[in-house]
Amino acid sequence: MVSDHHGVVRDTTEYALLRMIGVLAAIFPLAALIQVLANLQAYRQPAVAVAVWLAMFPAGLWLVPRMRNDGLTKSASATAMLIALAAVAMVGWEHRAHLAAGRVDLAILGTVWLLALVTLSNPPWVWVPAALAVFALHAGLVVRAIGANRSSLTQLEAAGYILIAGLSAFAALRPTIALHTSIAARRAELASRSVAEQAAAAAVQEDRRHRLALLEMEALPLLRAIADGSLSPADGDVRERCAQHATALRHSLTDRAPFTDGLMTTLEPALTAGRARGMLVDTRVIGDPGVQPPQVAHAVLATVDAVLSGLPPQQVALTVLATGDEVELYLTFEEPAGSLPDLARDVPAAARWHAVVTADETGPALLEISWRKAEGVLLDRRR
Repeated sequence: MVSDHHGVVRDTTEYALLRMIGVLAAIFPLAALIQVLANLQAYRQPAVAVAVWLAMFPAGLWLVPRMRNDGLTKSASATAMLIALAAVAMVGWEHRAHLAAGRVDLAILGTVWLLALVTLSNPPWVWVPAALAVFALHAGLVVRAIGANRSSLTQLEAAGYILIAGLSAFAALRPTIALHTSIAARRAELASRSVAEQAAAAAVQEDRRHRLALLEMEALPLLRAIADGSLSPADGDVRERCAQHATALRHSLTDRAPFTDGLMTTLEPALTAGRARGMLVDTRVIGDPGVQPPQVAHAVLATVDAVLSGLPPQQVALTVLATGDEVELYLTFEEPAGSLPDLARDVPAAARWHAVVTADETGPALLEISWRKAEGVLLDRRR
């Protein structure tokens, strides 16, 4: 099924995405932690900054797995935004004013992965205000620690570049992942369908070979016995065996689904009504009957419906044989049957309409209808 393939591909894509986000959730806080440890004198209480970046690792372990199944929920997204704001606020508040100037502040870089989770899980009107809030808080703390000067402007430019570049990339990645998932799922579906069709075709061929082998073992000796006079074709048992073998041969050669349009669509009301009355209708279509002229389609439906409506619940066989311009329909059933409607005058003469019911004392009854295809009718008219 399409949904199954889509789910498999989506799981594979989600795994790759989670692995990438997990790497970012480990690298960015680790880089910020290394900066804190290398510049302890830049913070009033270095232990607070160290604790903030260490806390990013369990936060990542809790948030990243929740990216499955179409991203973070609203509550998880809100938690990620609050963690980012708290981390930026605590680290920025602990900066020493006289030592912060000239140093690169990694507070934004250490928390951008949190905003990336929000970006991948929500529309722009959710993650853009979150990013602006984080940047505004960071900007206020940098100006408080350093003052409004060239150094603070440089840090804010770096922070803005990190936010814009990083979050824009993840925002563009969201529809790209969805498109990739859809294309990959479609490819997997087509490949699976092709394999299934090949397996089905091989199974049908094997079944047909098995049936034909049985016919060769059973039917041919029977025909030879009839030909050399050992068995009489008038014998009831011989006729029944011949009929069984003929049915098996027909099924072996034409065992396929009937056409879903054209003639079978025309006959569907009559067949549906028959099934509702307890009929077991076995249909076989050999060749392409094509599209019938309206008068012919009406006549075929009326004739088949008239016969089926006069039958008690039983099993009937409907066989359509189309060869060249000719179409023949055979309906096999047990007597009794309703009378045939006189539709010859309603059908164009060029269609060569013929309908008759024949019955054998020792066998089933047969409705036989024949007509020309629409192409043959048009050809006669041109002549």
